[in-house]
Amino acid sequence: MELNFTLDKITEAAQKFVDLTSGYNVFAFHGEMGAGKTTFVHAVSGVMGVKDNISSPTFSIINQYTNQQGRIIYHMDLYRLKDEEEAIQAGVEDCLYSGNTCFVEWPEQAPGIFPDNTLHINITAIDMNTRKLKINL
Repeated sequence: MELNFTLDKITEAAQKFVDLTSGYNVFAFHGEMGAGKTTFVHAVSGVMGVKDNISSPTFSIINQYTNQQGRIIYHMDLYRLKDEEEAIQAGVEDCLYSGNTCFVEWPEQAPGIFPDNTLHINITAIDMNTRKLKINL
């Protein structure tokens, strides 16, 4: 399934994404640098009720948030990791199998640690203001 949106309509796209993907906990976001992975995860987290200041986990690897219903949401960025062993040592695998919602950027850095029911999403920048999500349902 594909979902195209402009950045000024990102909240509406995030709501549609949440509606379409209910039942999934682990989301693996693939895309080039600057494609909008972090921006989209921020929008989805907001739709899911996270009120905290959401920041990129590029250096921390894992950021943890709690939404208004008390659910934990993990946002992970594996870009700086070398391999699956490093991801495991950083606690990524624990998060992925926790049952909590996990948004993971750069999952190709440690592909073997993801649960079978991971939802893979490709995000592509069409132009400066338009993005395409390909959701592999």
